[in-house]
Amino acid sequence: MEKITILGVRITNRAEKSLAVQDVLTMYGCSIRTRLGLHDVVDGNCSHTGLILLELTGVEEEMQRLENALRAIEGVEVQKMVFA
Repeated sequence: MEKITILGVRITNRAEKSLAVQDVLTMYGCSIRTRLGLHDVVDGNCSHTGLILLELTGVEEEMQRLENALRAIEGVEVQKMVFA
């Protein structure tokens, strides 16, 4: 069975950090099998925080570079789950 790697990416200031996160996701797009973005909308206003779930694929080293690049962005928290 293939190992499944999921990254949870929490962005604490979407207005300021979303472009930097999107640049990283675009750069490593071939390592992303599935992407799901979540954010709250309260009274018609988007939340300042967001959550992205990524299912990764491909070469382990490239997946690690993606994770490291996301971790390097201030205001971004990354949690990792690996199912072996």
